[in-house]
Amino acid sequence: MAYGSGLPTFSRRFRRPTNRTPIVRLLTAQPPSSSLRKLNADRPEARLTLGSFRARRGETKEAEAEYKAALKIAPQFAPAAVNLADLYRQTGRDADGEVVLRAAIAASPKDAGLHYALGLALVRLKRSDDALAELQKAAELAPENEHYAYVYGVALNSTGHSDEARNILANALTRHPDNREILTALVQINQQAGDLVLALRYAESLASLTPNDQNLQRYLEELRRTIRR
Repeated sequence: MAYGSGLPTFSRRFRRPTNRTPIVRLLTAQPPSSSLRKLNADRPEARLTLGSFRARRGETKEAEAEYKAALKIAPQFAPAAVNLADLYRQTGRDADGEVVLRAAIAASPKDAGLHYALGLALVRLKRSDDALAELQKAAELAPENEHYAYVYGVALNSTGHSDEARNILANALTRHPDNREILTALVQINQQAGDLVLALRYAESLASLTPNDQNLQRYLEELRRTIRR
């Protein structure tokens, strides 16, 4: 008896943080003109725009140079650090990504997105304890971001801290009661822990949000039968 496709393992790559502004996203969709590049050469946002454009074209070295230029102008500019670290991830250079993210965190220690990105890089580097510390920091700095709490909870469970994972996710659910991702994790983790009554409670909450989910309805019926035995 199980619901869903299972929780992601700690080593699976989660979504990278998307902390660009809508304006930056719009700008990165088209190549900047040479006159615009010269005019905005001293603005980190402009260098980020050009770096993103280069990265999409597969011009890795040029993209790297632009992101580094943005960080030279503004070491605390998180979008450039995150994009550069992600560029390094794509080329198998997560250790270099860690260096970039730690430098950005030193300049902007309360940026949750930087801690989250560093946590994911450390996951890929198989440094579980360090990764958990950064994911915890991200979740604490941005309690309004339910995905950070979800990833931290799943990471805890994947490293054998199921009780702490359940507490983290339950607390997150009080702030985000309609979050399906958190509810699904709580169903699965509580079932794994043998607490079928609590798993049923969370599954019923999930069913109220997804009444047409036939797989969930079948899971609920089976779970209720198991509890009655």
